[in-house]
Amino acid sequence: MLPPLPSWDGLHPLVVHFPIALLLVAPLLVILGLLVPRMWKGFAVAALVLMALGTAGAFVAVATGVAGAGLVERTEAISEVLEQHEELAETTRTVFAVLTVIFAAIVLGPMLSRSTLKPAVNAGLNAAFLLLYAFGALLLVNAAYEGGRLVHEYGVQAMTAQGPSSLGAFFSEDEHEEHEDD
Repeated sequence: MLPPLPSWDGLHPLVVHFPIALLLVAPLLVILGLLVPRMWKGFAVAALVLMALGTAGAFVAVATGVAGAGLVERTEAISEVLEQHEELAETTRTVFAVLTVIFAAIVLGPMLSRSTLKPAVNAGLNAAFLLLYAFGALLLVNAAYEGGRLVHEYGVQAMTAQGPSSLGAFFSEDEHEEHEDD
């Protein structure tokens, strides 16, 4: 039997790592596409898909984080870090939404117009894009760092209605009683 999913306000730890991973891997595909020009379209489309999924995941991560923040027992220090984390996360979400639209224009524009950019123009556009993307990645890493501080420095945990112990998430009540005796 699978463990139950937490409620929306406890879902943040399950979803937050996907946008981080996807958005940090996507520029590597852009770079590979620039290094192997004959495979540019494939790498570019793959990068765009990762950016779109990562950006959608960022929207979900921010929404679940905002919902979960209401359950956090706060001290002054926790409130300060949580506020910084929220601001960075919301800014990061917006920046990656814009970056994804820009990259979609770079990739899909020539495809839709059935034209090809000259290699120098393509390289220049993508180099400029990657510089902008580095700014977004820096925001993302800082938002993740502040979230990590909340968990590892201040002990903030997702609040879930799983029962009296963490074993309750993995066993039914009868099985839970059997394992308590162990």
